[in-house]
Amino acid sequence: MGIIAWIVLGLVAGLIANMLIPGRRQQGLIVTCLIGVAGALLGGWLATKIFHIHSLQGFFNLSTWLTAIAGAAILLLAYHLFTSQPGRSGRSGRSGRSSRSRRYARR
Repeated sequence: MGIIAWIVLGLVAGLIANMLIPGRRQQGLIVTCLIGVAGALLGGWLATKIFHIHSLQGFFNLSTWLTAIAGAAILLLAYHLFTSQPGRSGRSGRSGRSSRSRRYARR
């Protein structure tokens, strides 16, 4: 496959992997697509090295797409883990209001 095919495969694989991962999306479309391209390359490389599967059979081969989507999903999950802020949920207390909105509501 040529470089253009890899880019298209990575873009689509990133979008599909983003739809498969539950939760709120923090990144934009461009970051998703870039992670998809990197994930497609990573998935193909790992499949070749670890499982001795040559997944680069062609653009329309199912194993190529599954490998690219799996690689993109792994990188997107890693991105979500490293960029998530555990203490900033925006909710506190039982009412669902933040402390700032409760303070102004009392005035």
